[in-house]
Amino acid sequence: MKVLLKSVKIIDPTSSYHLKKVDIFINNGKIEDIGGSLEVTKADKEINIKDLHVSRGWFDSSVSFGEPGYEERETILNGLETAARSGFTTILLNPATNPVIDDNSSVTSVLSKANGHPVKLYPTGALTVKAQGKDLAELYDMKQAGAVAFGDYKRPISNPNLLKLALQYAQNFGGLVQSYPQDREIAGKGLVNEDRNSTQLGLKGIASLAEELHITRDLAILEYTGGKLHIPTISTAKSVKLIKEAKKKGLDVSCSVAIHNLIFTDDLLHEFDTHAKVLPPLRNKKDVAALQKGVKDGTIDMVTGDHNPIDVEHKKVEFEHALFGTTGLETAFGALLNLTGNLENTIEILTRGRKRFGLEEPEISKGKTANLSLFTPGGNRIFTKEDIFSTSKNSIFLDKEISGRTYGIICGKTFKIWE
Repeated sequence: MKVLLKSVKIIDPTSSYHLKKVDIFINNGKIEDIGGSLEVTKADKEINIKDLHVSRGWFDSSVSFGEPGYEERETILNGLETAARSGFTTILLNPATNPVIDDNSSVTSVLSKANGHPVKLYPTGALTVKAQGKDLAELYDMKQAGAVAFGDYKRPISNPNLLKLALQYAQNFGGLVQSYPQDREIAGKGLVNEDRNSTQLGLKGIASLAEELHITRDLAILEYTGGKLHIPTISTAKSVKLIKEAKKKGLDVSCSVAIHNLIFTDDLLHEFDTHAKVLPPLRNKKDVAALQKGVKDGTIDMVTGDHNPIDVEHKKVEFEHALFGTTGLETAFGALLNLTGNLENTIEILTRGRKRFGLEEPEISKGKTANLSLFTPGGNRIFTKEDIFSTSKNSIFLDKEISGRTYGIICGKTFKIWE
């Protein structure tokens, strides 16, 4: 397949073509030529969209679909199509399935269902058997099958010795261990951030202490064992401080934050909208400011949409009974661009993280495999249900303003473009 991109602006500080408007000719999955007004008469597909921009393909470290077990929420195929429409060329799939992805065969099964799609899917295997937090899963076997990290999605490892053993064992093959930061006993049956709003609304709170105490414990274990630790979706100011101090000590730790925790506070809860019921919960203005600063100074290594489709039967219910979670792929670019107001910063954030999971960084240069996200940055719009391709419609960004528009991806010999 020969594809010609006409008059596109490249956003990629690592490329010599950064901020230049050029044509890009892709032949059999490789970038064959880049330049002004390329004369290519034998292209199978010519893409000519007004104000089209391209960057290195975007990456998301925390994506859930549902299949196997929760296909009514999202199948792997529809989830990958959603990722492609949203500009993502690479995603890490959480083991939030039934059965849980916790052995060689389940990793292989997921990969086989994603085979051939331009979006590259890499599984995160469960750290413990059935994600129950009791016994370590078959980490090495899953690594051999293609898993790039290990963690129980949104489930804390309550047993500190189990985390210690995981970190020690994973060092034998360079495995990356994830530990979701929430002390189950302190969090209890909390639903939202423990603060003024939780009291006023009569909702049970989840104290910041639940996250911070767990992170303190995990960092102490990491300092003892060595190894590589990733702490997904932090949400408090003190969590940022704790991780920053750990990095100064030289600990091999990384962390992420969900986009919605970067933008919204728990003031959003006053309408009891279950779309805003997420985990970790939305915090206060001080926390949001600290998270934004942590992204800017590099303390927070990556930002995720934390895409978690939930079927309507588990969202359109009383707040107390609704499941935690929001979709995030389709709004990631627009929400970040609206927040930062800076296109280059937005793209830098969306392309972070691959190296931490041992994945190859794409390049925009002649002779390299095409791995591109296509988008336009101009214009603001209100995000509506009509904009959602995901099977589930549980977006925290519904009826909120976002910026720009995504048009798809080109990844190797295959592409997905929506003009």
